[in-house]
Amino acid sequence: MNHVKAGTKMRSNKRLYKSALPLLIAVLMLLMAFGSAVEITAQHHPRAADNRGPTVPLDPTLIPQWENQLKRPPPVYVHDPGKQNSYTVEMTQFRERVLPPSMGKMTTTWGYAGFAKDAITGKRLGFVRSSPGPTFETKEGTPITVKWVNEIRSPSLFAVDPTIHWANPNTMPTPTLPFLPFPPGYTHAQSPVPLVTHVHGLEVQSTSDGGPLAWFTANGKHGPGYSTLRPTAPNAAIYRYPNSQPPTTLFYHDHALGITRLNLASGLAGFYLERQDFPYDRLADKLPSGKYEMPLVIQDRNFSTDGSFSFPNVGDHPDIHPYWAAEFFGNTIMVNGKVWPNMNVARGQYRFRIVDGSNARFYTMSFSNGMPFTQIGCDGGYLRAPVTLTTLTMGPSERADILVDFSNLAPGTKVILENSARAPFPSGDPVNPSTTGQIMQFTVTNKRGRAPAELPPILNLQLIKFPSLRHPSKIRIRTLAFVENSNSYAALLDGQMWDAPVSEVAKLGTTEQWIIPNLTGATHPIHIHLVQWQIVSRTPFDATRYKADWLKLNGGQLPFTHPTIPLSPAKYLTGEPRGADKNEQGWKDTVRMNPSEVTVVRARFAPIDGTRFYPFDARVGPGYVWHCHIVDHEDNEMMRPLDVV
Repeated sequence: MNHVKAGTKMRSNKRLYKSALPLLIAVLMLLMAFGSAVEITAQHHPRAADNRGPTVPLDPTLIPQWENQLKRPPPVYVHDPGKQNSYTVEMTQFRERVLPPSMGKMTTTWGYAGFAKDAITGKRLGFVRSSPGPTFETKEGTPITVKWVNEIRSPSLFAVDPTIHWANPNTMPTPTLPFLPFPPGYTHAQSPVPLVTHVHGLEVQSTSDGGPLAWFTANGKHGPGYSTLRPTAPNAAIYRYPNSQPPTTLFYHDHALGITRLNLASGLAGFYLERQDFPYDRLADKLPSGKYEMPLVIQDRNFSTDGSFSFPNVGDHPDIHPYWAAEFFGNTIMVNGKVWPNMNVARGQYRFRIVDGSNARFYTMSFSNGMPFTQIGCDGGYLRAPVTLTTLTMGPSERADILVDFSNLAPGTKVILENSARAPFPSGDPVNPSTTGQIMQFTVTNKRGRAPAELPPILNLQLIKFPSLRHPSKIRIRTLAFVENSNSYAALLDGQMWDAPVSEVAKLGTTEQWIIPNLTGATHPIHIHLVQWQIVSRTPFDATRYKADWLKLNGGQLPFTHPTIPLSPAKYLTGEPRGADKNEQGWKDTVRMNPSEVTVVRARFAPIDGTRFYPFDARVGPGYVWHCHIVDHEDNEMMRPLDVV
């Protein structure tokens, strides 16, 4: 009887199961669809999953080195259909393989996107998304227009700190203690994401300069400095680039107020190359080109075990700024968007156009076999003369144009480009020889490459007497000190906050000399928009005594609430001045200014080619800026406006 009841119950359950089967299948399919939707959403909004809990840091020693192959050749943008010299470029989010293929991990990144072609073959590649973005190839004297479109519709990849000056598209009030931990932090600060592109080092009207207040969001909100060449979509801006300066290596990157460090670390950077043809560029036929010319952008990154980028979300002083940290130093090194890549090279000479694209890390580079190389250019173009080096130091946003000859190396030779710069520079922590002490590897093949050509002894005739910007009888001299504000742990330019009244106002066509005492303990790479500097000298001085007297002269309380009273450093000097290093004897838009040194630079507020007038009115628009290019510093007060009248 019990068996009969049991069998009846089993048959009844089977009938119930059969009748419920279609419903169960439907529910299962719904769940699978929901799971796919969640996966797709996570790809487009990668931090949605991360915000539910902390990620696990990836040990950099577990990342295989030299497995990644360097991206080559880099793609270059092609103009819009039917619009010669006009381009449309999107800022967008996508998935990319940044870590070595054997790790099987993809990384969500931000980058630039547009129609592009292969730099060597000219083959059309279609619509390309990449970080670094495709390269602009421009020619001196040929202006271009670019429509920049913000298509970042997901939240910021990293923690936006709303306690510092920032773009603030939702006009949220500044938070007060107790601050919310991240995640989730302040969700109204995470989205929409303000973006604006600046072509670093370009002579351009401020309406197209991409300054920190010119930002715009994917949903059409605009910063107070927003401008566009002509009406366009609300999530876009059109800029005009005159390309009126000598040939050089420039790069483009995001510059939105207070979040540049986050947007740059997310991937928003790319190369902008300006060229001339021979004979206007007297070196054009002497330098490696095509597959023997390679732009290299060097960046440091941290990763989580899921392959995502990682960035600090707890500040150095979280009771003042909950998420902002003074410097970001990654534990891996990435070149052209690939971690610790290898590049196969022929037995010949190569031209490497290098950008330090890191947030805060300096690099002192040398080859593991000690071989020499030749530097021919810096930020603004060719050096006065070629310089033979075995080491090269670069700070964030500096560029170096170097020639490396692999002709005398046997096939199969492997050479590592090494780094020895401390972080912070120059007296911080040493590099880890097995991680941050290594940048990339070169493997010599059995192919014969391009033989070196003889270079003229003077590369840039305008700089035959360096510095060519002489000290005229009537010159505006400014003394501008760097100092750390102990109340906020942010460094300040001349004791002033970002939003203090404009104090640096230059007259168009005049030359100015800036005397800059560094009262902090680190080197700052100082960048100026519109113009290029020439380095006059660096001189050691008694920074402690100078600081005490300077603060006393100005009331003793930082930040100053009045125009800064300058103090000459002349009586505080402790040594003899030294001129620019040989590989700095050229035009520099970014200058390393060392601690306990007074750096003197000159700039002429006119084109660097020696002509009197820009092909635009530099007095029109929202104005320019000068700032530290440790972008973590720039994001928190170490930036000031610069006007031209």
